[in-house]
Amino acid sequence: MSSTKSTRTTGSPKEPRDRHDELVREIQRHDHLYHALDRPEISDREYDLLVEELLRLEAAHPELVRNDSPSQRVGSRPLEAFAKVEHRRPMLSLQNSYSVEDIDEFDARVRKQLGSDAPEVIEYFCEPKFDGLAMELVYEGGVLTRALTRGDGSIGEDVTANIRTIRSVPLRLPAEAPPLFEVRGEVILLKDDFAKLNEQQEADGEATFANPRNAAAGSIRQLDSRIAASRPLRMFIYAPGVIEGHSFESQSEFERQCLIWGLPGVGVSDESPEAFRSRLKRALGAGQAPAPQELRLARTARGPSEARAYYEFIQNVREQLPFDIDGVVIKVNSWRTQDELGFVARSPRWATAAKFPPQQAETTLREIAVQVGRTGALTPVAILEPVRVGGVTVSHATLHNQDEIDRKDLRVGDRVVIQRAGDVIPEVVRVANPDREGRTSPFRLPSRCPSCASKVEKPEGEAVARCFNPLCPAIVKESIKHFVSRRAMNIEGLGDKLIDTLVDEGLISRPSDLYALRLDQILSLERQGEKSAQKLLDAIDRSREADLARVIYALGIRFVGEATAKSLALAFSDHDEFLSATAEQLSAIPDIGEKVAQSLLQALQGEYVRGEIHSLLKKGVRLAKRKQAGGQDRLKGLKFVITGTLPEPREEIKSLIEAEGGLIQGSVSKKTDILLAGEEAGSKLAKAQELGIRIMDWAEFQRLLGEPQ
Repeated sequence: MSSTKSTRTTGSPKEPRDRHDELVREIQRHDHLYHALDRPEISDREYDLLVEELLRLEAAHPELVRNDSPSQRVGSRPLEAFAKVEHRRPMLSLQNSYSVEDIDEFDARVRKQLGSDAPEVIEYFCEPKFDGLAMELVYEGGVLTRALTRGDGSIGEDVTANIRTIRSVPLRLPAEAPPLFEVRGEVILLKDDFAKLNEQQEADGEATFANPRNAAAGSIRQLDSRIAASRPLRMFIYAPGVIEGHSFESQSEFERQCLIWGLPGVGVSDESPEAFRSRLKRALGAGQAPAPQELRLARTARGPSEARAYYEFIQNVREQLPFDIDGVVIKVNSWRTQDELGFVARSPRWATAAKFPPQQAETTLREIAVQVGRTGALTPVAILEPVRVGGVTVSHATLHNQDEIDRKDLRVGDRVVIQRAGDVIPEVVRVANPDREGRTSPFRLPSRCPSCASKVEKPEGEAVARCFNPLCPAIVKESIKHFVSRRAMNIEGLGDKLIDTLVDEGLISRPSDLYALRLDQILSLERQGEKSAQKLLDAIDRSREADLARVIYALGIRFVGEATAKSLALAFSDHDEFLSATAEQLSAIPDIGEKVAQSLLQALQGEYVRGEIHSLLKKGVRLAKRKQAGGQDRLKGLKFVITGTLPEPREEIKSLIEAEGGLIQGSVSKKTDILLAGEEAGSKLAKAQELGIRIMDWAEFQRLLGEPQ
């Protein structure tokens, strides 16, 4: 902090509580000036003296410590694990597009949905799309009480201790802020801060981070909040969660008010499009860019043409911005219109993420390696001369299959053009030097599996060659890695390297073997202490309570993803019915086509799936039964919104409604049919009452389904 004036309090001694309140307010103000506005008023030393005085005061008077004290930013003792907490309102994802022309299509969809209610020109709100970690902050009574990751959209992880260490995030809002104020945003690292962090990692002999997003996500997921406190994390707010006691007319009003209340954002411009572009060009071209929020990068746009112009301009200056972005977000500005448009599946109809085309670079193809996946698929991987693409060093890229290699005529030693598809997955686009003069030979996939030496086969009509040996070590390892993944059985602490070791040492050879592991077996492995080994066994034990959908997905049946697994679990009441399913029963499930049904039937008739389910049950995995819909479709076509605390888990209620033909919405609008309201229902209840939506309690919902209360 550079010093322009000192605000250190002088005068007669004060009562400890009065002095504590004064120090908290003063340090919070300087945190906001320095970390949010980049306008420090005192030197680093003067700031440190204030913090030291606060810490001494709290050490002498522990009763003064409170949640919004700056002392809470230094981190606390490590947690055993992050608690899982349900979002009051789901954190949905946006539909992505990769072309400026898609903005016109988005506008056309909005107009079609609004019909005769569509205004002559729709006002959109445009802002950069951050490449970071999505986060929700919960302020109750003005105090930050909880911070949750997105998780699966319905349930996130409680990372409050780590978020409190981010100095640009206020621990307390002004008195005029709503009594319940949930805001969503992105945790990021600025480019300069990321470079300094990697320099420090290298100097400390630690591994460097691949990109700012990984560094931010890795910092927030540290169980020891002191690590997060040591890293220069930032957060930018861009969306609401549940808000009670205050209403906003538009997205632009919401983001402006967030800044007024001290919440960090990118700032909203009121300028004309021409003045906006001119100012930003001057600011970004001056060498030393202003603080991110002073760039005022967000603005409203009249119609799709101004939104397109915004997209193109931000794309041109993205490399000059102080943080990484991978596109722009375009939202209908009016919140009333947003409510009218509502949601489709897991995305709002009123917003789109217009992503930038992938960034490209040229490098040398050093080698083509072959990996074996959990389905036995052989995937060629390009080993590249490391090259920077879009701020990330890339050394590997997928080549998909033999047909793709042949189509692009890729050969070892070629100069190739690579890009990050969606700015995430590296891929080889084309050969840059096609005139090789016969110096290289075409690449051919091996006829034998590189892991187990079994014969490789390419089924008729498929592009992928496969190893069909179920005991192939590579297939076994990848199958277990899928089984323990977060969206499958969610066994935390069981990483890829440990799985490889467990298989190589002969301790496991299939997923169900995990549930027979003993402490002494894990301790026999290198670098395994008793505490970490016991934590792993505890995580395995926690996963014994599972539902059929998770187990079906975890077993990795070909073509069966999460959605299909849920449909199967809804169609069959228990594992016995699932294992006995016929071709006719499988084909009758709405989202299962012929190819998926055939794959399922083949799996169910084989030994692996049947054997694993029975083995899991014998080893103590308890599968929760789901009720069948019975084909009654008692809720067919009805649009539900769920709010408040109910007797059953929310995901179970959603599944039941969907099984009976109902539809789930994320927020109340005039198109909602029923609000299912439990205890402590908040703003959704008020909105439903305002719109005259039918409100139903749990008992009435049970009566609707004809079930005992």
